[in-house]
Amino acid sequence: MTEKRIILEMGTGNDLYGQDYTKAARRAVQDALHHSSITLFSKLGIDHSQMRVGVTIGVQEPDQVDCDLVAADLPRGRTEVRAVKGGLDVVDKEAGSKHVVATAAIEAFLPDLSGTYVQS
Repeated sequence: MTEKRIILEMGTGNDLYGQDYTKAARRAVQDALHHSSITLFSKLGIDHSQMRVGVTIGVQEPDQVDCDLVAADLPRGRTEVRAVKGGLDVVDKEAGSKHVVATAAIEAFLPDLSGTYVQS
């Protein structure tokens, strides 16, 4: 069955002192989730398990993100998380550290229900 993207939310997160890409990624996901209130499921009688959730995390060092830990933060749906090159590292040369900034895009997909609902 084909799917349609029904939701796209974006967020940013950071870890200012720990240089932890996973922590920044999780904060970006939480930021994106806090922009949503999805009443679609209860209004149309759709089970959340039908939703596929695709999460793309952008950080400067994608291999440093624990995608399974990020996926555990998603409250609903079948989740797929991937980390790609993106985000931003802000280097503090004097302190010898960097501040990690992550971006997150969360996409929710449902089976294509075109023609299922008819306006009366």
